[in-house]
Amino acid sequence: MEEIFDEVVTSEDLKKFEVIYNKQLEANEVTTEAQFNYAWCLVRSRYAADIRKGICLIEALFPDATPEARRDYVFYLALGHAKLKEYSKALQYVRAFLNHEPGNMQVQNLEAIIKKRMEKGEKHY
Repeated sequence: MEEIFDEVVTSEDLKKFEVIYNKQLEANEVTTEAQFNYAWCLVRSRYAADIRKGICLIEALFPDATPEARRDYVFYLALGHAKLKEYSKALQYVRAFLNHEPGNMQVQNLEAIIKKRMEKGEKHY
């Protein structure tokens, strides 16, 4: 699970999905898939501004999403906030996810990593 937390999108993937998203945006016909794929890449960026943009794009998808899509969105919102070291916000998403799916091992592992990184961060102050 640490690998998904530390995974960084390739510049090729980011560019590919950014081009698709921007073309659709210019045509005023952005699909949910294009927006999510671009947001997913942004959340996996090494740059805070990209991660924040990805979070905003996912949050915009949330209101009209199916329960299955919301499941993915909540996971990536938690991951994005954790990567920004906004651990309490990340844990809110993790706990919301686990309220619906308490046995989800991937999210349980993400929660453990977030808590571990919170502890590490507190030791530096």
